[in-house]
Amino acid sequence: MIKKVDHIGIAVKSLEQTLPFYTETLNLPLIGIEEVDSQKVRVAFLQAGETKIELLEPTSDESAIAKFIEKRGEGIHHVALGVESIEERIIEMNEKGIRMIDEQPRLGAGGAHIAFMHPKSTSGVLYELCEMIGKKG
Repeated sequence: MIKKVDHIGIAVKSLEQTLPFYTETLNLPLIGIEEVDSQKVRVAFLQAGETKIELLEPTSDESAIAKFIEKRGEGIHHVALGVESIEERIIEMNEKGIRMIDEQPRLGAGGAHIAFMHPKSTSGVLYELCEMIGKKG
C-alpha cells in the first residue's frame, strides 16, 4: 500500500529566510518553488535522498499553514506517504476506521493528488496520502 515516505512538510514563515539553511548549509538541491492558490501557500521542494522536503509558506493569514504557525510555531506539519490508487487508499482507510479530512483526492503541489488523514485517528500525526500523477515516484 505505502510505497515510501514521499515528503515531509515543514511550515515556515518565509521561504527566503529558510531556504539558505537547506540549500547552503545542508547542500540539498532545490527542485522548485510554486504557489498553490487553493491551499494559500508557496512551497519549495528540496531533494533529500529518496525523500523530499516540502517547505510551506502561507500566502494568506487564512491558510491552514498560517493558522498552524500561529498555534504551534514553525516546524514539521505533515508526513506524506507515496501511494498508488489514492481513491482506493481513501476507501481502505475509511474501512479501517481512519477518519479522513479529504474524502476525495484534491490537487496538491507538483500536480500530485493528495488526501489528508485526520490526526485524531493517527496518534496526533497529520499524514498525507500522495499519488504522483503521470510519473512514477
